[in-house]
Amino acid sequence: MRFEAFLALRFLRARQYAFINLITLLSMAGVALGVCALIVVLSVMSGFQNEFTKKIVGMNSHVTIYKLGGVIEKPQEVLSTVAKQPGVAGATPIVYGQVMLVATSAASGAIVYGLQSSTSVKARELAKHLVEGSIAKLGSKTNSGLPPLVVGSALARRLGVGAGSVVSVINPLGEETPVGRAPKTEPFEVTGIFESGLYQFDSSIVFMGLKAAQAFLGMAQGVSGVEVTLDDLYRAPQAGKELGRLLGPLYYARDWISANKNLFAALQLEKVAMFVILILIVFVASFGIISSLIMMVMVKTRDIGVLKALGATKASLRRVFMYQGLLIGLGGTLVGTVGGLVLCWLLARYHFIELPKAVYPINTLPVQVEPLMVLAVAASAVLISLLATIYPARVAGGLDPVQALRYE
Repeated sequence: MRFEAFLALRFLRARQYAFINLITLLSMAGVALGVCALIVVLSVMSGFQNEFTKKIVGMNSHVTIYKLGGVIEKPQEVLSTVAKQPGVAGATPIVYGQVMLVATSAASGAIVYGLQSSTSVKARELAKHLVEGSIAKLGSKTNSGLPPLVVGSALARRLGVGAGSVVSVINPLGEETPVGRAPKTEPFEVTGIFESGLYQFDSSIVFMGLKAAQAFLGMAQGVSGVEVTLDDLYRAPQAGKELGRLLGPLYYARDWISANKNLFAALQLEKVAMFVILILIVFVASFGIISSLIMMVMVKTRDIGVLKALGATKASLRRVFMYQGLLIGLGGTLVGTVGGLVLCWLLARYHFIELPKAVYPINTLPVQVEPLMVLAVAASAVLISLLATIYPARVAGGLDPVQALRYE
């Protein structure tokens, strides 16, 4: 072992300086606390981001293709072209429009989506979020002869309806009459209620069969867009641009990442802000490292003078105290990393922190540990600890051996 590391270990183990040892332990504990808090908080925020991503992707397509003018008159041509492209797992037509829902005691605006069948990818994803009823009859008629409707949970509560209720759906654009356009009204039976966990979806979206939506919105055989499912959902922006160029200038694509970029930007900003705030704990601990090293330099002045008289260089003495501070930082970082990972495992395993379901889309704290994030936190803590040693190390290296040994 190099004598600088040997001396650093000896200084750390010195038992005759209880007060310095106490400050050293507190500094190490501060580093550990900061690292542990950073790992847990950032893992929880990554978990929230992952959960939001799952819910958003579950209720949105990876890429949606639109046509200038609003209606794709020949969707089969678009579907056949898109389905042949590499990386495309599936494509399905969709119809949407703004409507008004009127129940017995309330009314509300909504966005209606027409799904191709109850077995489509979108419908299967919707079925996972059902809390009441089913979507088995989506695309056909119910036992009462009415077309089925699947409503979001928040919208259902606002209207006071449940599975089996009948609501009137109004198309404000209506249909042509001898005296002009008039709103179109048609009764639908609520056959299912879904809850995605995202209020903006649960409070404003309803689903019906594709043909029923086409007839109700007056689109004939046309559709509003084509939803594309990709093998890799994170390729959505690139795939959207490629499909838009492939289909021609009349078509354009919108991907789920661009559509929700504000939400993900806010989540990313929160992670950065929390990192900056919690890393201050490590900065505070670094002042303890500085204090303990400065006091160690003061009590070891004679020893430093002897070492210099024996030929130790300034660089060697600086390394002694830098190693000492680095060992403190490494010890705190190791303890904090292990503690943070254990706490994350406990949170993911036992779910002992519950969240109010009325406020959050999930019941417990989600945890997703990212190895690169853990590595970045640990490296930051060690770097801060190393930077804290610079001043005490320079003081130790700059001591004059004559002055250090004058009164000895």
